Amino acid sequence: MQRTLVKETIQAVDQTVLLKGWVNSVRSHGKIVFFDLRDRSGLVQVVYQGELSLKPESVVYVTGKVVKRPEKLVNPKLATGTVEIQAAKVEIVTVSRELPFPIDTDGHEIDETVRLKYRYLDLRRPRLNHIIRTRSKMVNFIRDYLIKEEFVEIETPILTKTTPEGARDFLVPSRLQPGNFYALPQSPQQYKQLLMVAGFERYFQIARCFRDEDPRHDRAYGEFTQLDLEMSFVEQNDILQLIEAMFSALVKEIFPNKKISQSPWPRIAHAEAVKKYGSDKPDLRQDKKNPDELAFAWIVDFPLFAEQTQTDFFHGAGKNAQFAPSHHMFTGPHPDDIPLLDKDPLKVRGLQHDLVLNGYEVGGGSIRIHDPKIQEKVFELIGFSQEQKQQFTHMLNAFSYGVPPHGGIAPGIDRLLMVLFNEPSLREVIAYPAVASGQTAVVSAPSEATAEQLKELHLKIVE
Repeated sequence: MQRTLVKETIQAVDQTVLLKGWVNSVRSHGKIVFFDLRDRSGLVQVVYQGELSLKPESVVYVTGKVVKRPEKLVNPKLATGTVEIQAAKVEIVTVSRELPFPIDTDGHEIDETVRLKYRYLDLRRPRLNHIIRTRSKMVNFIRDYLIKEEFVEIETPILTKTTPEGARDFLVPSRLQPGNFYALPQSPQQYKQLLMVAGFERYFQIARCFRDEDPRHDRAYGEFTQLDLEMSFVEQNDILQLIEAMFSALVKEIFPNKKISQSPWPRIAHAEAVKKYGSDKPDLRQDKKNPDELAFAWIVDFPLFAEQTQTDFFHGAGKNAQFAPSHHMFTGPHPDDIPLLDKDPLKVRGLQHDLVLNGYEVGGGSIRIHDPKIQEKVFELIGFSQEQKQQFTHMLNAFSYGVPPHGGIAPGIDRLLMVLFNEPSLREVIAYPAVASGQTAVVSAPSEATAEQLKELHLKIVE
């Protein structure tokens, strides 16, 4: 017999069906056993007459007849609450041990370390299950929307070159080239700009990015997912309009209970935001207690440079530099401010745009530099040594073959979902996140390498 999904039972009254799923809960009344069966589509009540020993979360196959419930026994809390299954046969496929924690609560009260150790159980929790399924819907909505807008989805390398960009790299030793290392990409920034040189004009990918930076509640350790997007022959307004239209449509389609408080979205100069709100990530909600209000805003006219600090050395700037890029070194200066690069760099405005939602930065981008001379000047101002400049030779070479004006943005999928679901941490919207110490869920990476692996990689552990 072919399997029937739980959600299909309401159209199968008086039919015999085969259901497959988990025992969600059990209520035994002598020789009659009631239990809720759960599959990917929902819950349905099963009634079995006879002796039956069931443990919650065990996997069962149920063969039985779908019958209508008496009107007074209808359960309005269930989508299948008008029917139940009169089971003729219940096959216990696998028995579950007692769970280390309950999964019928939101889970916030449970130690996160324990939850992540048993993440495969934690993900059975209705709240998390719904979030991960909605995440898939959101990514597919974005993909379909951009393809209709003539964007091309292109995968860029995960094993790439270490370059001083925005954070510490994760390094991967090369077995074939002893002493050399790959880096996991902090973003596909350089590759997507090179795709504009290649003539694709409109690129996107749902990109995995890797940064060895300290975690916090709105920043995951190690890896995250972003919508990476780049466009040729555009101005800043073109990018902002595209994202605003797409995310407005996304909210309407996938989060219909949410309301965007202001449209078109406000555009606020960086200096004005700091002066008026005390932050460049202002929370513009009219009612901050309303969980369904969404206040998007664009922050623009950022300074291109900030004063150098010691920590900026880890961001690629040389030790003797006076300036550090406030965004990254590929952000273009405002055309009116280009003369100030030689006179007063701190007064140069960058063509940067940050997307803010309810007080969180959920995306950032810019119009890029497409003039090799200006790119060289920016490298000089941030104090790049000749050796550091050589790490970007491929970019400067490519820019000598006819590069179009271009720009883009990279909204964070994880952070956007965190805000949309009003979750306290990014880890609540990622299937297998790492804990604050950097240890990964379930499999407990990182772990020691074997002596043989180290030998193959020409590495030695120094005590």
